[in-house]
Formats: sequence, C-alpha cells, structure tokens
Amino acid sequence: MSWTKKWTPVIAWAILISLFSTHLFTAENTGRFIIPVLHLLFPSVSPDGLGRMHFLIRKSAHFTEYFILSLLILRGIRAGRKENRLVWAAIALFAVACYASLDEFHQSFVPGRTAAVTDVMIDTMGGAVAQLVAGAALLIAGVRQRKQNG
Repeated sequence: MSWTKKWTPVIAWAILISLFSTHLFTAENTGRFIIPVLHLLFPSVSPDGLGRMHFLIRKSAHFTEYFILSLLILRGIRAGRKENRLVWAAIALFAVACYASLDEFHQSFVPGRTAAVTDVMIDTMGGAVAQLVAGAALLIAGVRQRKQNG
C-alpha cells in the first residue's frame, strides 16, 4: 500500500478536526442549528434540557471524531499487513492523545473557543475505545478464520 493511500485519510480527517476547532463551530454557532432541531424533536424539553442535550452532542462529536482518527491511524500503521501488534494500537492512541492536545492548544487562541483538559480526555477515550473495538474485531475475525481452517 502506498504512503498516499495509507496516510491521506488520516491527514484529511485531521484537517477536518481542525476545521471543527475554528470559530465556525463554537457552541453558540452550533447551537443556532442543533437546539432548534432538538426543540422540534423534543418539544416538551425545557431550554435548560435542550442546552444539556446540545452539550452532550458536542462532547459526543469529540469522542466520535477521535474514534475515527484512531482507526484511520491504525489503518495507516497496519498498511494491509496480516499480523497484529499491540504496539500499533499504542502508537495510534499516543498519536490521538497528542493531536487532541494540539487541537485544544489551538482552540486556546481561537475567539469563542476554550481549551479544556476534559476535551482531551474525551478525545483520547474515543481513540482508546476505537482501539478496543478494532482489537475485538480482529480477535473475532481470527477465531472465525481458525474455525474455517479446521
């Protein structure tokens, strides 16, 4: 697998994460769209409740962004190789934690955004869960393959 095929998805996703860290995606800006949709879906929920739901959606987005980044990094590291190494998952998770930290540092300079250690923790947790899911999927695939082979 060529370098471009391995790493272009990682770079593209990292750029997208960086875009999400701009002033365009402040809580105020996303709230203009998300809260009205939530109100349509849940008309009896109080404004405070809608605000909490908006907050949870934003934090879930952190988790999901870095879950995907972690899988893309693992894909780049594995590069189609059949063997599995725990160190590859550790490298992917380390890269996720570093990028999450860099992203939060960047946000500290963006008007309307704040840097939060809790966001780095959520991001890193997303990366860790991705590695656990990938490991479980590879384990299950290996068991199935052994069963088919005898």
